[in-house]
This record gives sequence, C-alpha cells and structure tokens, in this order.
Amino acid sequence: MSIGEAADTTAGMDITAEAGELVTSLMLRPWGQVSTSVYETGRLVSLTPWLTGHRERIDYLIRTQRQDGAWGAPDGYGVVPTLSATEGILAALTRGDPDTDRASLAGAAERGLRVLTTWLSGPLDLPDMPAIEHIVPSLVARINQRVEDLPGQAPIPLPAAMSYDALHVVRSRVRSGMEVPEKLLHALEIASDAAAGAPGIRPTPIGSVGASPAATAAWLGEHGQRGERGERDAHDPARGHLEAVVRLYGGPVPVGLPITVFERGWVLSWLLRAGVDIEVPPEMVADIRTAIGPAGTPAGPGLPADADTTSVALYALALLDAPYEPDSLWGFRAGTHFSTWPGEQGVSVSVNAHILDAFGEYVRRVPAAAPRYDEAVAELAGWIRDRQQPDGSWTDRWHASPYYATVSCALALDAFGGESARDAVRAAAEWTLRTQRQDGSWGRWEGTAEETAYAIQILLLTTGHADPRRLEAADRGHAHLAGGDHPPLWHDKDLYVPTAVARAAVIASSHLVRRARAVQLR
Repeated sequence: MSIGEAADTTAGMDITAEAGELVTSLMLRPWGQVSTSVYETGRLVSLTPWLTGHRERIDYLIRTQRQDGAWGAPDGYGVVPTLSATEGILAALTRGDPDTDRASLAGAAERGLRVLTTWLSGPLDLPDMPAIEHIVPSLVARINQRVEDLPGQAPIPLPAAMSYDALHVVRSRVRSGMEVPEKLLHALEIASDAAAGAPGIRPTPIGSVGASPAATAAWLGEHGQRGERGERDAHDPARGHLEAVVRLYGGPVPVGLPITVFERGWVLSWLLRAGVDIEVPPEMVADIRTAIGPAGTPAGPGLPADADTTSVALYALALLDAPYEPDSLWGFRAGTHFSTWPGEQGVSVSVNAHILDAFGEYVRRVPAAAPRYDEAVAELAGWIRDRQQPDGSWTDRWHASPYYATVSCALALDAFGGESARDAVRAAAEWTLRTQRQDGSWGRWEGTAEETAYAIQILLLTTGHADPRRLEAADRGHAHLAGGDHPPLWHDKDLYVPTAVARAAVIASSHLVRRARAVQLR
C-alpha cells in the first residue's frame, strides 16, 4: 500500500467514525440538536420570568446584541429577533426584575428601539418567514405598551404594509375556543393573553405546544402555574417541558423542539446519498417508518404533517433499502407541484425537489410502481426547471442560502429529471464554480462550512463531476468544512441551524472530496 493510499484509508476511517458518532447522537438526543434562538429566548424573558434560567436568558440577549443595536442576520432577517429581544428586555426593565443591571437593560433597550424606529419607518423588505405577518404587529404592539412607562421614549411604527386586523382575528378565534389550525400553534404567542389556557388547545404528551418554547410559555401563562394554595405547580407538564428545554440549553432556548423525524431524515439522506458507510440502528428505521401516517409526518410532535419532512423521510427509507409507498404525499399536490402543507401561502422549490427524490428513488427500488409516479416525476422535474434563476441557481422559502435550494434541485434533477434536465444541472454547477469565494469557501453573507458543503455536493454529485475545474474547486473548498460554528440559515420564526443536519452535510461533502482525491491517485 502506498503512502497516499494509506492516508486515504485513514481518512475514510475517520469519516466513518465521525458519521457513526453523529448517527448515535440522534438516538441519544431524540428531541433534536438545534441552535438557540434570539426570538424564542426573548419571548420567554417576557412571558415566563419565573422560569429557571431567567437571568441567563437576559444575559444571552445582552451578549448577542450587535454594536448597531440589532440582533440577527442582514437583509431584513434582523427585524423579528430585534423586535423580540427589545420587547423582552423592556419587559424585564419595566417590571424591575431582580438581580438585573438596569443600566445595561436600559442601554440595550434604547439601542434596539433606535434601530427598530429606523427600519420600520422606511421601506422594509422582509424575508418569507413563518407567521411573520402576525409576529411583527404583535411585537410592535407589545413594545409600544412597554414604552408608555418609559419617559422620553416614543412608540415605534408598524410597517406600512402591515396591520393589526389579522392579529385581532387570530386572538378572537383562540379566545373563543374555536379550532386553531395546527400550523398556527407553532406561533401561539401572537395571541398574547388569549393564549393562556386557551380552550381547545392542549399540550402534546411531552408537554409542548406547537413544538415551540414560546408557544408553550404563552399557553402556560397563569394556567397551570398555580396550585390550590396559589403556589406554582411544579408538576404541570407544560412547565416541566420548558424546564427540560432550559436545562438542555442552559437558559436560552431554540425556535423549535422536538424535530425528531426532520433531523433523522435529513442526516441520513445527506450521508447515504454521498455514499458514507454508516450503520443505522434498526429501531431508528422502524421509528421513521412508523411516523409516516396516511397524511404524512410532521417534523416533530405538535407540528402539522408536512410534505418536506415526509418526502425526506421516505427518501431516507428508500436509501436504507426499506422503501415505503409514498402515497401520503398525494395529499400535498397542488396542480403540477406540491405544497409544504395544504393551503400553504407561497411555494418551495426545495420541497418539490425532495418529493421528486422520494418518488424517483421509490420507483428505482420498486419498478412496478412506475405507472403511478412517472407522470408526477416528469411534471415535478419540469416545474423545478422552470423556476431556475437565469444565473443557474435556485432560491427557496425555507433557507436563507441559495446553495441549499440549488443543491436540493440540482441533485434531484440530476438523478430523476432525465435528459431534459441536463442543461439545468450543468448551469447549477457553473453558477457554483463562478460564486466560489477567493478563499475557497461558499456562502451568501460569508463563507460557511454548511454552504460550502452544499456547493461541493453540487460539483461532485452531479453529472460532470470529473471535470478538473470542479475537482480543483472542491479541493479548495475542503479546508473550509472543518471547525467553527454553523451560523443560522434555516427559516423558522427566527433563523436557526439544525446542527446535526449541517454536520451531516459537512461530513458527506468531506467524504466526497476525499473519494475524488483517491480516484485521482489511482
């Protein structure tokens, strides 16, 4: 064995071990591995000052404020976290919460209010985030209630394109006990006081509401906090759930938890598609299979079933040689494409790419099913091709980075789009080559390991992967896969990162680069 071959073998062993450790972690942390959220943490500071870790949450908000007074990412992504953090800090300040530095709170609140006034007074281009049309008015209203008690502070404006009308409808519906759409539960905190103990809303068996700490806190309110003698009920399931999440994160909280099926589907898909050798526990395979019902599967308990999680879970099962009939996806069909959930306002190319994967891989494993799915596969491929940007990329409503949307579409089209998709896939690879940064990384705002991983997959997992330009670009990008935190890029009420999913993408791409190097050495 040559020195190069020995090095490649050692590298392969390292990848296998790292991937195996990651798969094991999915069993050890079944709720999921998700970054903390400024938005969600700000809601708990405001809604549950009695909850364990209150001081740590305030410190987290103070620590993560930028010098310009804002929180969050550029391009409009900072509006929601800045509103939430500012309102949370104002709540602590106006309540006079004990063991807090009032000067520090006042300074952070003033800086937040100043930047919000500037943003909300002018033209505002907000990203397509879940419930943003309700969250922004609800937080503007809460902030303006808080500043009434602060001398010298003026109210902040509501963005010109928004109103409080829809918010009033939601609150009236929640208060009346009418059935609340399941997807709305994830943002129940917008209902304000109407959410507390709202009739018709019940936590899941683990005590969560809408898979969201903020929604759970809003439902808890005074309900369930007080026992017969007026003391807080330490055994309330909703409070118990929040305490458990707080212990997991040391005070701050994530935007969504649990995300069990979502996390397992994406992690296994990234690794298996790239050919990483992993051993998946049979109980994990059984759990994924069991989670898929006639209406599909949600990302986790307390959320509605969605086509994205369902399709990626089905695709993972097929790659695991456990194909399962994807007929649950038909319920999400909307003409020639599919919705994330029925009645979705908006459309997602990555969701449709994942459905193309699910249908295509199932037919590959079960050829007799072709007559039922071939037409949909062809329509999906055409629909996705038609939404490619002139530069060769795609953008999407569930991720801030075009590299995520483009890897989703390019890989699905390359595998199942046929000859008519070749030009689109080639254009995606050329866009990826053109947009590599001088240091070898890829990224929307800065080079990141996650986005670099997606770029490498576009180059090395699609037709033409032997092109020397692709190999050289991927090799330059490889160094940027190692180390560092993953900045939040995934869309929810706040940007977040499912850390196990991002790590799986990085492991998969590192494996691809090393495999390509090994081929060159032969």
